[in-house]
Amino acid sequence: MAGHSQFKNIMHRKGRQDAMKSKLFGKLAREITVSAKLGTPDPAMNPRLRAAIIAARAENMPKDNIERAIKKASGGEAETYDEIRYEGYGPGGVAVIVEVLTDNRNRTASDVRSYFTKSGGNLAETGAVSFMFDRLGVIEYGPEVASADAMLEAAIEAGADDVVSSEGGHEIYASQETYRDVAKALEATFGEPRKAALVWKPQNSVAVDDEQAEKLFKLIETLEEHDDVQHVYANFEVSEAAMAKMGA
Repeated sequence: MAGHSQFKNIMHRKGRQDAMKSKLFGKLAREITVSAKLGTPDPAMNPRLRAAIIAARAENMPKDNIERAIKKASGGEAETYDEIRYEGYGPGGVAVIVEVLTDNRNRTASDVRSYFTKSGGNLAETGAVSFMFDRLGVIEYGPEVASADAMLEAAIEAGADDVVSSEGGHEIYASQETYRDVAKALEATFGEPRKAALVWKPQNSVAVDDEQAEKLFKLIETLEEHDDVQHVYANFEVSEAAMAKMGA
């Protein structure tokens, strides 16, 4: 495991996910509202909205919350949010991408910059680190849905570029252009995925030592706890020993 999934694994084992549930629901609702406002409120005709609803369902967000967020957009009550991508370097020279939806650019920029500075890293210009990542679509299924061979065969037939299967499940990657078609084909075979979204996938990972890992995870955690931050991606890799040391 490398990169952000490694961080997620550590946070999950520490029981952080439950503590952040209501904050997470707020972020998911914001993405649903923005997606519905930018396109149509019909998820069948709005791929971004459909992805946002799948993400919400995967976190067991109540159906009423989802419908309320959609109605908020179609009723014209929704706040106006700007989509911004921040890029920078965290501890150990790790490249970090932060995606936000904000109604106050100055506040968010100031907060994100201070988080990077406090961690010993620095915020950079847009484009400074994103070239080290690929913008791809990912479709995820649980391990119980299919064997690794069956998933690989179906993914190839659907036009996917890569499949990573582990005991945690299956990750199917496709280009931005083919991602929607691949997701539709796989859904016809396996049902609704637990995730379908565009992500930033690191091309290579940077190994960080125990001390840097601790600072880096603190930075990612602080960023993720910010109300405006939707996603954080980073190109790091830590050892099993470092994970164990942090109580993972």
